[in-house]
Amino acid sequence: MAEGTPAPQFGVNLNNREPLIAPDYDLQALLDLSEKVEEYGFDSVWVGDSLFSKPRYEPLALLSAISQRTQRVRLGTACLVTSIRNPLFTAMEWATLDVLSGGRTIFGPCMGSAEEGVRREFAAIGLPFRDRATIFEEGLAVVNELWRTGSTNFKGTYFNYDDVSFHSGTEMAPLNPLQQPPPIWIVSNPRLLGDQPTDKMLAIMERACRRIIEYGDGWMTCCRATRPEELTEQIGYLTDAAAELERDWSDYTVSYQVTMNIGDSEEEARSDFDDYISKYYPELSLAMDLSNWGPVGTPETIAEWMREFHRRGVDYFICRFGAIDQFGQVERFAKEILPMFESERVR
Repeated sequence: MAEGTPAPQFGVNLNNREPLIAPDYDLQALLDLSEKVEEYGFDSVWVGDSLFSKPRYEPLALLSAISQRTQRVRLGTACLVTSIRNPLFTAMEWATLDVLSGGRTIFGPCMGSAEEGVRREFAAIGLPFRDRATIFEEGLAVVNELWRTGSTNFKGTYFNYDDVSFHSGTEMAPLNPLQQPPPIWIVSNPRLLGDQPTDKMLAIMERACRRIIEYGDGWMTCCRATRPEELTEQIGYLTDAAAELERDWSDYTVSYQVTMNIGDSEEEARSDFDDYISKYYPELSLAMDLSNWGPVGTPETIAEWMREFHRRGVDYFICRFGAIDQFGQVERFAKEILPMFESERVR
């Protein structure tokens, strides 16, 4: 670690539900795992979101339960598909979670990845998948306005409000999050399924970076683990957007959700990882190179991958484990990898 460089922080994504675990057991296992994550010294607990295309529980209800089983760790979504949610409900539900948790939340919104399962979800809701970026941005604008001012008069293509607030005048105060506002780490994975033609990719990248700077406090990304130079490239576009919007880029957090498997050898870890991901993401695993999900192998291999991405600007790693034995992977990371960074970390 370079002298004077703040050490990274580490969270654990619980994956929401584990395939191949009996239905009467898996929810209790997730709650128990959240306690273990805190006990082992991680900084945060994260859950994912999917209406029906992946095996997951509803994330805000799950985080509410986790908030009562933990005291210290921060609670976040990696990520919440806000483009299929009404932003008024999103703002109110998240404000409730933030108060319930004692102000420990990190809001991680996304617009939905370009995979068939997500397309089916948009179709079921009755929203146009092709326009999800606009829906996403409008929703972020509404949530920002409600959390920062307590009301919204937003006028857009999909959402239009006239002086809407969570305060009728009879209450002592409006319903606001405890944090003013909660951190918003906006997801952007332009190359999730591969490279677009250059001009198209540039336009997507520039729009995504402006969105992050305008509506968020941080950038969350994933799934290009073999291409660290792309992280450097997008940070460059983000700093350009920050300068254009007259924001200080040093105020933003860069987080990376990395899916890994820790084993005694790369061969053992790769076999377990590929088996798990093909079951959890049957469609997406066929559409992208599994090596881009994250590193597999010995603790030293994992730690070196993290150091490389930290050197390139990642402040926060959201660790997701591609293995049936989630408890075992969390324990190995805590006992064999966290100590490699512990002397540099301050919580």
